[in-house]
Amino acid sequence: MDSPGAAYTQFGFSLFQKLNKIQDGNIFFSPVGISAAIGMLVLEAQEAALVQLQKMLFFEKDAEGSKVKTEEQMKYLDYVEKYYHASLEPVDFVNAADETRKKINSWVESQTNEKIKDLFPDGSLNSFTKLVLVNIVYFKGQWDREFKKENTKEEEFWLNKSTSKSVPMMTQCHSFSFNFLEDLQAQILGIPYKNNDLSMFVLLPNDIDGLDKIIDQITPEKLIEWTSPGHMKERNVILHLPRFEVEDGYDLEAVLSAMGMGEAFSVCRADYPGMSSHSRLHAQKFLHRSFVVVTEEGTESSAATSVGFALTSAPGCEHFHCNHPFLFFIKHQESNSILFFGRFSSP
Repeated sequence: MDSPGAAYTQFGFSLFQKLNKIQDGNIFFSPVGISAAIGMLVLEAQEAALVQLQKMLFFEKDAEGSKVKTEEQMKYLDYVEKYYHASLEPVDFVNAADETRKKINSWVESQTNEKIKDLFPDGSLNSFTKLVLVNIVYFKGQWDREFKKENTKEEEFWLNKSTSKSVPMMTQCHSFSFNFLEDLQAQILGIPYKNNDLSMFVLLPNDIDGLDKIIDQITPEKLIEWTSPGHMKERNVILHLPRFEVEDGYDLEAVLSAMGMGEAFSVCRADYPGMSSHSRLHAQKFLHRSFVVVTEEGTESSAATSVGFALTSAPGCEHFHCNHPFLFFIKHQESNSILFFGRFSSP
């Protein structure tokens, strides 16, 4: 890939395709947050595990990793502090595993404005745990143009052609970046946040049950192309967007292993010598919890990753009515990095 941002996009969409096959309903996660956690493993992985982790992130050349390898005297935690600005806090897994679990969960909760609770469930840490890496991504964005609350009305959201649920549907008519994707039989629209550095993009199929039909036709390269300034046009749009909230969690070990990261989770083969001069540590769990709420004012979202080990229609207005399943993602425009990626299909 040409840039880290594009690499994160490719990794994020590849992960979404895997999750889409095994999970019904809503999906929401942070590609950047998960990539950062994988990057912490890259710093000290050796041999086959290193190759798998680099491929996982779609980095053809890992210059930073090579640079790190030359610094033989530094231990793993020094690497993490230097390259990820992470801090070390000693805890007692042997004698107080559950107390430690609660302490970590409390820290995650405080860092995400109390949105993510119980990142590590009961029994997930024990006396054999040696190291826990926790990565937090938190985002609270205000729309560049807020939705007026008086325009929010209850409407039906169609899960499929025969089933619907009532949702509060926000509405506004304004100029948005917009494009028809004729080959895909879908539309895409960008909703900017304040300062226009970030935008939420919504990809809406034309048909109520069209999302599953088009997912296999989408590629990371097309996502970047479709959302680039040269391909989207400013159009007057009547936008109907549900006010929604999604919270989800994933144990990503099996999914990431299926994507080619098996060596990194292997007790016998994964090698992280810098972590300890006396024992070989390995990644035992890969947990990710995420939260998003979209309201009239804007978006509040967070993600935690851990490795253990009535409006009138103006002439010429387009209609963008999100009353059936759609994809959405929050993108940093300059770097082409997708910070959060999701599917909303079940209110």
